[in-house]
Amino acid sequence: MKWLLDVLRGVVIGLANVIPGVSGGTMMVSMGIYDKLIYSINNLFRKFAECIRVVLPYLIGLLAGIILGSVVLNVAFENYPLPTNTLFIGLILGSLPIIMKQIRGARINAACVLIFLLFAAVVIVPKAIANGTLVGENVNGGSRALPVDVLHIILYIALGCMASASMVIPGISGSMMLKIFGYYEPIVTQTLGGTFKDAIPSGNWALVGHNLGILLPYVIGLVIGIFGVAKLIEFLLKKWKVYTYCGILGMVAASPAVILMDASVYAGFNAAVCAAAVVTLAVGIVIALKLGDDPGKPAAEGAAL
Repeated sequence: MKWLLDVLRGVVIGLANVIPGVSGGTMMVSMGIYDKLIYSINNLFRKFAECIRVVLPYLIGLLAGIILGSVVLNVAFENYPLPTNTLFIGLILGSLPIIMKQIRGARINAACVLIFLLFAAVVIVPKAIANGTLVGENVNGGSRALPVDVLHIILYIALGCMASASMVIPGISGSMMLKIFGYYEPIVTQTLGGTFKDAIPSGNWALVGHNLGILLPYVIGLVIGIFGVAKLIEFLLKKWKVYTYCGILGMVAASPAVILMDASVYAGFNAAVCAAAVVTLAVGIVIALKLGDDPGKPAAEGAAL
């Protein structure tokens, strides 16, 4: 029964990881398993048998949650783009107070403001450039046709590193980082979700193979990020916590603007859609605030293990 409960907890973490603005790390904290999982990940190769017994049920549940969430969101983005995106904007806005708790009481100087503005620009400027350069069906900044070549494989690995590094910090969402840089729908809902929703059921194995060429490098990046980049971020948070969170805050604060820069968000816009968008925005804010209550203390304990 405990093993099954751990699988279900993993499903919750997996669902959180595919919803931009909801932190998988926050869910680990809220369920009281953050310290245990971080310890097991950091000691996986040193105490393999012991740690794999702890990690395995969560990993199974996490993968199931990610697949389930990506398929559901694939349908949501296709049919209700604006309310779905405003739900995510609400989740992102609701996460801002959670992040700001990490630097509460700290002295905010000119360097903090500069870092905030710089990282906000890092988020907005590439999106503005992409909107001006994407062609065909992507001209309005909507879905991307992701190619599989050497340069893009390196990009997918880097995106995986970034997403996994942010996933392990309570209050920060790995999927939100993908959303910020414009790769959430292409990788999570269109490639991953589309594989299980459309490609496999229809027997389109050529498309399955193409999608695996995107997903496998991304998964490699996730693994590298968990064991490598996450430790770097942990170091930065210990050494320059205020500056690091100022940069994170800049990216998060700018991300709603980036989401709204996609013309595809407004497909089928009318009064009813607008009303639904207001509701989902409010729901997203409430959910993020409820799920992210004071993650700072458990995170510090987990990092110390």
